[in-house]
Amino acid sequence: MDKFFKLKESGTTVGTEVAAGVTTFFAMSYILFVNPTILGQTGMPQQAVFLATIIASVVGTLVMGLFANVPYALAPGMGLNAFFTYTVVMGLGFSWQQALALVFFCGIINIIITATKIRKMLISAIPINLQLAISGGIGAFIAYVGLKNANFLQFTSDASNIVSINGKAFDATQKAFGQGVSSVVTGGGIVPALQVFNSPSLVLALIGLVITVIFKVRKVPGALLIGILTTTIIGIPMGVTNLHLASGFSFGASVHQLGTTFLAAFSHEGMGSLFAEHNRVILVLMTILSFSLSDTFDSLGTFIGTGRQTGIFSGKRELELESQPGFKSKLDKALFADSIATGVGSIFGTSNLTTYVESSAGIGAGGRTGLTSVVVAVLFLASSLASPLLSIIPTAAIAPSLILVGIMMMSSFSKIPWHDLNEAIPAFMTTFVMAFAYNITYGIAAGFIFYCIVKVVLGKAKDVHPLIWIVSILFVINFTVLALV
Repeated sequence: MDKFFKLKESGTTVGTEVAAGVTTFFAMSYILFVNPTILGQTGMPQQAVFLATIIASVVGTLVMGLFANVPYALAPGMGLNAFFTYTVVMGLGFSWQQALALVFFCGIINIIITATKIRKMLISAIPINLQLAISGGIGAFIAYVGLKNANFLQFTSDASNIVSINGKAFDATQKAFGQGVSSVVTGGGIVPALQVFNSPSLVLALIGLVITVIFKVRKVPGALLIGILTTTIIGIPMGVTNLHLASGFSFGASVHQLGTTFLAAFSHEGMGSLFAEHNRVILVLMTILSFSLSDTFDSLGTFIGTGRQTGIFSGKRELELESQPGFKSKLDKALFADSIATGVGSIFGTSNLTTYVESSAGIGAGGRTGLTSVVVAVLFLASSLASPLLSIIPTAAIAPSLILVGIMMMSSFSKIPWHDLNEAIPAFMTTFVMAFAYNITYGIAAGFIFYCIVKVVLGKAKDVHPLIWIVSILFVINFTVLALV
């Protein structure tokens, strides 16, 4: 095992890798329940999506661990599943079968741009200060996710700032909603504030944060995992940790329903009808582009933000291998593993898979090799039989780990020359759009676009790498199309 995963060479041990894998799994296991809920709104059977999520995540994560030997896990991306449901199906009018076909085409594009080195070329083309901003921005994003998941924040909006309720324009004269309120969209007038700590869940999250900080500052091995488990136990007498096993997801029901989504992308309702209407061909192509941009830059952001900072992708030998043809470096192999996962997901019945930023929780716990990924894959596989057990771990126990991981990743901000406005503006736009728009890809888009603007104004347009120009233009086109539809 040491020889295969190069544990000693990477400065880690089997115990550390296992703890890191468990930490990553618990940090991202929420997707097993969230993804079926989101995609189920399109008419897809939730039990099938549940099993498809597991299968695709296991395959992608195993390839990442065994082929690339890096500590990253893959699963259907948050944001990408929302785009699949609310924009592609509900907004643009595609069926869920057609949406899966679009995801499949996105997977093919990912494989092509990976095999042709375009994805890796993008990483090389990104200026160092933008890479640092992406790393720190992901840290801010993760910390913000942790704060929200802990329910430390509350948001207040008056009626004048409400844009829509249940996907329909808000009417202030409407006093009742027959089906209840499922979603509310507000404008920029929403005001964040600190919650009053008067609920057991909030208090437990605060206790968990303090405990995790103590463990981490004292450099206790596996501090994040110990923090999650300790907080879960403390939550039992507080009534937050629910020991009643959930039965909503079962293996038998999932297998039975999987036949509905398996290969649905290639059915007549899917790929067979995707290009039937000639007036929607451009819309189809732009939707594939939107999927591909989001998928590509979600993963690139995670690799840049964590791999460079920890040395996973930046050792001398690794940098030498990256300049050679073929899949020789860890980054080459990681990008390939990521590229095939989306295709696998679409075949079984789920939205785009991406390298999870929550992998940074396991990396923060000491994970440095593919053994961490293998552990995550094994736990995903086991969850198909023991999924009700996952409901025991409360969100309040996981949120503190996300906050700590975010803090650690924000250390890259110290290397950005904030006194130089030419560098600070793109870095700022990258970081804070990423965090507060709740989207890694949008943060990268904002950073790229403002980087180009600053260089043009300074008369240094030639300093911008051609790939950055191309991607920035594609981002502008993407935003324009989304605004028009």
